[in-house]
Amino acid sequence: MNDILIEGGRALLGDEFSEATLSAAGSTITATGTSSGHGAIHIDARGLLVLPGIVDLHGDAFERQMMPRPGVDFPIDVALIDSDRQAVSNGITTIFHAVTWSWEPGLRSADNARRLLDAIELTGPQLAADTRIHLRHEAFNLDAVDEILQWIGDRRIGLFGFNDHMDSTLRDLTRPNKRTRMVERTGLSSEDFDRLVERVAARADEVPHAVARLAACAREAGLPMLSHDDDTPAMRQAFRALGVHIAEFPTTEETARDAAAAGDFIVFGAPNVVRGGSHTGWTKAADMIAKGLCSVLASDYYYPAPLLAPFRLAHDGILPLPRAWKLVSSGPARAAGLDDRGVLAPGKRADILIVDDRIALRPRLVAAIAGGRLVYLDDPERFVIARSTMREAVAAE
Repeated sequence: MNDILIEGGRALLGDEFSEATLSAAGSTITATGTSSGHGAIHIDARGLLVLPGIVDLHGDAFERQMMPRPGVDFPIDVALIDSDRQAVSNGITTIFHAVTWSWEPGLRSADNARRLLDAIELTGPQLAADTRIHLRHEAFNLDAVDEILQWIGDRRIGLFGFNDHMDSTLRDLTRPNKRTRMVERTGLSSEDFDRLVERVAARADEVPHAVARLAACAREAGLPMLSHDDDTPAMRQAFRALGVHIAEFPTTEETARDAAAAGDFIVFGAPNVVRGGSHTGWTKAADMIAKGLCSVLASDYYYPAPLLAPFRLAHDGILPLPRAWKLVSSGPARAAGLDDRGVLAPGKRADILIVDDRIALRPRLVAAIAGGRLVYLDDPERFVIARSTMREAVAAE
């Protein structure tokens, strides 16, 4: 890591933009102010925005790198490295890969979850973004409970989400297009898939006890928990009673209001904002944001979305950009219990983005710094690397 000096940009300091100089040493921001100084890397940010790095709590676009077509697999380490490049080139400096562990075989199977966890731990030092796991536990995946309890106890998980897609799975059995996608993902024959669903669904009475065991273990470990697709206030209240304080993609305004009144974090998808609505026809995220019913935006299935969404919100007059940016930086950092990032301030982790916002709705990432390392660069003429640093790099070779 090198000392970095960023001068002349409009930096998001607190709740407003101010022309300021930022300096970082090692992995930490050391100063924000107006004085000049020296850095091994000197960045001229005049005319550009300087923003905290994006913290993404839920991104599963990496699955497309693992299985770009049904039944076509690529090595997990290759997929993770490619996903990391996509993430940092879109300003994501902390990423929670949303790994679904279901009762299904195939892409969301036990074996795949184990391989992903191992691969993330092994390749982590090679990745530019701080990469963690958001384990999405399918509630009917009862045979996995003991192993997941061990993972939680061993602190191998960064976020833990409760998901229950059994009702929608049963509905989709009669919908040809959706049925085909489900079956292809598992690699089973249609008949074998039907038998599997019937066998798993028959264990419904065991689910509440398993959920309670997992939540108790996560509470003891201090692991932040999410509940997915809460559709009623009663459902949100039940999860809150278990210590689950992040409502991920609540499906009704009434449910979101219940979450907000209790001080829960509320997550919606950044692609929903960018596209102007949900691709599934559910809650429109921009409307929820306008009503104060959203505290976090996540990439969901599309890594470019968290960079684009705050600018769309500002352009549409829903939130000023400083407040909109908190939905992808300090909001998710707080939800995940990461108090060392999400803002530009001395002592915080040096996750810094430099962005060209001259074209409305099309912000361009000029540079990304993650943990004090320059990990993305798209405008090299603005950068000066001290000659001593270059000599050291040559000597090291």
